[in-house]
Amino acid sequence: MSTESVSNQQLPKNFDPKTAEKKWYAYWIEKQFFQAERDPHKQPYTIVIPPPNVTGKLHLGHALDTTLQDIITRTKRMQGYSTLFLPGMDHAGIATQARVEAQLRQEGVSRHDLGREKFLEKVWEWKAIYATAIREQWEKLGLALDYSRERFTMDEGFSRAVREVFVRLYEKGLIYRGKRIINWDPVARTALSDIEVIHKEVKGALHHMRYPLADGSGYIEVATTRPETMLGDTAVAVHPADERYRHLIGKTVILPIVGREIPIIADEYVDPEFGSGAVKITPAHDPNDFEIGLRHNLPQILVMDETGTMNENAGPYQGLDRFACRKQIIRDLTEQGVMFKIEEHIHQVGHSERSDAVVEPYLSTQWFVKMQPLADAALAHAASEDSIQFVPERFKQTYLRWIENIRDWCISRQLWWGHRIPAWYCDDCGSEIVSRTDVTSCPNCASQRVRQDEDVLDTWFSSALWPFATLGWPDETEDLQYFYPTNVLVTGYDIIFFWVARMIFTGLEFTRQKPFEHVLIHGIIRDSEGRKMSKSLGNGVDPMEVIDKYGADALRFTLATGNSPGNDQRFYWEKVEGSRNFANKIWNAARFALMNLEGFRYEQISLEGNLSVPDKWILTRLNETIADVTRLIDAFEIGEAGRILYNFVWDDLCDWYIEMAKLPLYGSDEQAKRTTQSVLVTVLDQTLRLLHPFMPFITEEIWQALPHQGASITIAAWPQVAERHSYPEAKEEMSLLVDVIRSVRNVRAEVNVPLSKKIELLIKPGDQLALERLQRGEEYLVRFCNPERLTIDSGLEAPEKAMTAVVSGAELFFPLAGLIDIEQEVKRLEKELAVLNGEVERLEKKLANQGFLSKAPAAVVEAEKAKLADYADKRQKVLARLAELTA
Repeated sequence: MSTESVSNQQLPKNFDPKTAEKKWYAYWIEKQFFQAERDPHKQPYTIVIPPPNVTGKLHLGHALDTTLQDIITRTKRMQGYSTLFLPGMDHAGIATQARVEAQLRQEGVSRHDLGREKFLEKVWEWKAIYATAIREQWEKLGLALDYSRERFTMDEGFSRAVREVFVRLYEKGLIYRGKRIINWDPVARTALSDIEVIHKEVKGALHHMRYPLADGSGYIEVATTRPETMLGDTAVAVHPADERYRHLIGKTVILPIVGREIPIIADEYVDPEFGSGAVKITPAHDPNDFEIGLRHNLPQILVMDETGTMNENAGPYQGLDRFACRKQIIRDLTEQGVMFKIEEHIHQVGHSERSDAVVEPYLSTQWFVKMQPLADAALAHAASEDSIQFVPERFKQTYLRWIENIRDWCISRQLWWGHRIPAWYCDDCGSEIVSRTDVTSCPNCASQRVRQDEDVLDTWFSSALWPFATLGWPDETEDLQYFYPTNVLVTGYDIIFFWVARMIFTGLEFTRQKPFEHVLIHGIIRDSEGRKMSKSLGNGVDPMEVIDKYGADALRFTLATGNSPGNDQRFYWEKVEGSRNFANKIWNAARFALMNLEGFRYEQISLEGNLSVPDKWILTRLNETIADVTRLIDAFEIGEAGRILYNFVWDDLCDWYIEMAKLPLYGSDEQAKRTTQSVLVTVLDQTLRLLHPFMPFITEEIWQALPHQGASITIAAWPQVAERHSYPEAKEEMSLLVDVIRSVRNVRAEVNVPLSKKIELLIKPGDQLALERLQRGEEYLVRFCNPERLTIDSGLEAPEKAMTAVVSGAELFFPLAGLIDIEQEVKRLEKELAVLNGEVERLEKKLANQGFLSKAPAAVVEAEKAKLADYADKRQKVLARLAELTA
């Protein structure tokens, strides 16, 4: 606890972000402020960080994602929750293996040269380097992470959880091994799940061919976008009700080039309206053909290998790349008269998310998760009262649409880096053994000739367990019991299917609880032109460079205030500079306060003195800001909360209150000075607390210099609305004073009269209350308007030659005395009249609209009527003044 005098705690002229960031982060870690405690007297609040891949350093999207999480975490800690912000990283199977293999290629080595064990050692070395880099970046961002609970998707405990899930799903019949058409990446040489395939619009061609009937009676026409796969055709299919082909069902055709005789079959899948109404069936190279093949017991012939090269079943084309084969087949079939038409065809072609290779539908033996039972449970939960809340709500429909059309998930990957599939095969009796522990002998025949499956699990299989496996599941740990389910998942809309849905499936299946209460969805960060940031465009921004230039607080505040749930945002360097300027504004306000708090101690803070109108006004505005910011953060409207804070600090606190506070602070009334010091300290302290989640470093630096209690602003209490210090009348009074001062400044600016030059100011209050308020605020009007003579009088008559201004509650007159000519003033008033006419007309139309009147709440209608009356009153006064000047 600190209650010492602040006479020696002056702030330097400028805030140094680099020094403050290192100092305070080290202090927070040393004091273990971020280390979560299982306090039975506190409510837990848990956020698990979406684990970044150990493929490289964090990008701007990570910075946004984690900043939002950190703002929520810091707010909840200050609100009295026992908060856990759990850090961790993902092994990212395909991506990380690709990066390490690329590094090895530069050294002239392949993973096969090293062997599996040595290669994995290289990947672990890579992981160690990038995990350290990521932690350093977390630190630079100021994230309030509990490093004592950090997890990695391949650490020992997590690996045990992965095996447990695999075995349980297998035992339940929800994991199976089978030969099916999967998405194959011929560059990475691995299977992909459906959502790892990016569909791109490609200009291709539809190739029309004639397959001759085996009996020589004619031919049947088929069309394809991939003619190279015709080498694996095992049938031609037509619709059973298609009159054109009914007589051909059961006959055979001769497959060109190959010479194989294949049947004409009937299947209801065929669309008789598309093309010729007859389709070639290639069960080993098309998912729909595969299903037709199963129904009709057709052979499955693979015509290419895992690299996309044509194999021995491709006959004369063996050894050709699939695309080279396509060109050659087109030439050959055209020469033979089989291919009689080629037409341009725009279609969607699948590309690997990782390698960008064109994905090949490929018949392969893989492991799959049967998704429908898991999806059914998720759909039932989504319809319950306890359902997960998506923010914005529209993304719940995105999630539901996907799970309503779910397909089985291919989870095996032909990689070395990842969770190896816990399945073993006996070479003697052929048993398939799935086990939680390593198998050394066959449980069925006791043979020791058992070998583990070579494949690893899809990265998303393990990360789907993240919310509960990070807390110790499958063990019933104290952390799991206290901190689970987690409270909010913050993530981008681009991984709702990859990750969010799968976490919901596994959470419901293995913990019987939803994994999180809320899913806060944000968009991506685009460049200033609205383009997606990419290496190819060279428009990426390194968040660490931004921090080095402007400080972490400036970056965090920029990202937070540029964000609105679910929407993309653009990155502008000018906005970061603006946030840095905002930090400087806060710093200068604090410096001013501390310069005027010499000898002032914490125990002297009292708001029970004779408060001035500005004192009451700023305390009222503080209460409103506390209420607004708290409500907005609780609703995850973090950007809007930041903007509310910005306006309060810049406009209310700095531009108005601090300027008005100088009068008592520099005056001779010691009691008024002490009261102002108390208000200034209170408002600054509470404002810093509200700002702390957004800008943790500068707020800690300033707060430590103020008279305060506690070890850190990080664990200080969140501000509460103090109803006894809400003064609505003082707010109205201050509003009148501010309007008058602003109007005087505007008039001075309009006629180019500097504030240093004294002018005559006449104020005619609209009623007795306005008169009293203006008289009470006379010292502020004198200080900020600098009049040579100030007259406040309800009976004032407008001078013949004067500029005028109209505010709510008063008219202002400025005798011209040669400063301007009448013509200029008339033009100015005519402009003002045009604006007022527009507002009056707009509001009259609005209030004449029966739809608005019937739907809008009564309070809203009354507020609009009050606005209309105010604008009409101002217009009348401007019209009267114009009449005087033009008479």
